[in-house]
Amino acid sequence: MSPSRPPANEKKDAQADTRSIGSSSSDSGDDDKLLEIGYVPSFKREFSNIATISFAFSIMGLCSSVATTFNSPLFLGGPASVTWCWILGATMCFTLGASIAEIVSAFPTCGGLYTASAQLVPKRHRPIVGWVVGWLNILGQILGLSSTEFGLANMIWSAVVVGKDGNFTITPGKSVGLFAGLLVLHGILNCLATRQLARLTTGFVFVNIGATLIIIIVLLATTPRSEMHSASYVFGSEGFVNQTGGWNNGIAFLFGLLSVQWTMTDYDATAHISEEVKRAAVAAPSAIFIAVIGTGLIGWLLNIVLVLCSGSLEDLANSSVASGSAFLDIMVLRMGKPGALFLWAFVCMTAFFVCQTALQAASRTVYAFSRDKGLPDRGFFGHVSSWTQTPLRAIWFVTLIGILPGLLDLASSIAVNAIFAMTAMALDLSYIIPIFFRRWYRNHPEVKFVPGPFYMGDGIIGWLANINCILWTLFVCVIFALPTYLPVTGETMNYAAPITGGVILLSLVWYAIGGHRHYKGPQSNRTDLDKPTLVGDDALVAPPSLTEKTEGTVQVV
Repeated sequence: MSPSRPPANEKKDAQADTRSIGSSSSDSGDDDKLLEIGYVPSFKREFSNIATISFAFSIMGLCSSVATTFNSPLFLGGPASVTWCWILGATMCFTLGASIAEIVSAFPTCGGLYTASAQLVPKRHRPIVGWVVGWLNILGQILGLSSTEFGLANMIWSAVVVGKDGNFTITPGKSVGLFAGLLVLHGILNCLATRQLARLTTGFVFVNIGATLIIIIVLLATTPRSEMHSASYVFGSEGFVNQTGGWNNGIAFLFGLLSVQWTMTDYDATAHISEEVKRAAVAAPSAIFIAVIGTGLIGWLLNIVLVLCSGSLEDLANSSVASGSAFLDIMVLRMGKPGALFLWAFVCMTAFFVCQTALQAASRTVYAFSRDKGLPDRGFFGHVSSWTQTPLRAIWFVTLIGILPGLLDLASSIAVNAIFAMTAMALDLSYIIPIFFRRWYRNHPEVKFVPGPFYMGDGIIGWLANINCILWTLFVCVIFALPTYLPVTGETMNYAAPITGGVILLSLVWYAIGGHRHYKGPQSNRTDLDKPTLVGDDALVAPPSLTEKTEGTVQVV
């Protein structure tokens, strides 16, 4: 006798139950991993694969980041510097992104590389390493958010200048006022619950990549073939200029790296939302890997087309004095004012998405550092709202602190640029520290690196990627530290290195004076342990049965 078939409605119910069990099992595996690391799950996992990939693409903000940094390589080293330095930097950034991705896969927590750094060194070094990396990462992220928001405000005002044919003056008050208003708006949007944030973020990648591709197509379609530059201008010696005022040709050419390195940074932002991501050990590192490749290749194509259609470099230099953006001026030249301003709105929208994701990532980092007693706040900012299940206190802390650097523009544009200059250097240094220590202490008995699903292996590929990204980042930090114009004056001085060095020194002094009293390294917040335990201790290894799901909330039993 053959078994009887269930009624159709019972079959549907059974399928629904199976999907529910599969989803719950996936989340439970993520939460078990988090408990093994040492943390009680506090967020809802609402970010799907596409939302996570969209987040990773959005944090780099391809067309908007190129728009705000295009002037530097174009006018310092020339068109050839733009094209070759982009693909060179993107290739090297690929090794850094892959190296970060495999650490994120092993430590999928919202502390990101800060938490990982403290686990990749012997116990006696964990507090000081975690402290320095934590502060570098937090300050780099907050200043990165602030500088991007400031850039967005100036992009909007640039459109006004173009719209009024240059008969409009951008004052510090206008820039700061719009900057502060935009940052507060992003603070409000980040107060949404995780599910709404995930839905909002999902569409970012389509606007980001779509706007970039449309700009590329329209530029090629509207530029007469006779007015396009030759291959020698785009790729060869004809397109090389040295307008640095005294640097040799080699240094002038390498200043072309400033654009790509500013664009392809904040890789670990996706790690900071990993406690809100489904299948985080796979989805978060994969999103980083995909975003780095996509941004690098599409960004190279965008830069080539911009140079190809750019017209006279001298005319472009003169016109960009008013608008402040050679990128926008090229669009106006080829598309006309109405078309250029229409597409520029989508470029600004991309920058808006960068700020949205950057604020989310920075707030999770502050939350994680406060949770670990890294801030002298007794865990005040390490609190998750029961209303939205997001760290509202950390969100507004980052928002309000992020406004402060922009206010310096009211006093001196040199001061605000000096503060913003440390962003990329601070972030990049915080990235290579855990990568270095993972290799340096690989055989130490107190360091147990358990690879996640994303792993390059312990063979030559993994070693080459790790070593290359460390050496490249140190090299790029030297480029970041150089003044772009000679002779050096108060206005042309590059303060990135002294400010970053000062931050590291002050953090060490603070730790020696009082920080060591409340910060012992990343600390577990599990309530089932008999005594306070540092993250990474053997006592934290938890069986899968340790987690129970109760109406969507993870509890430790």
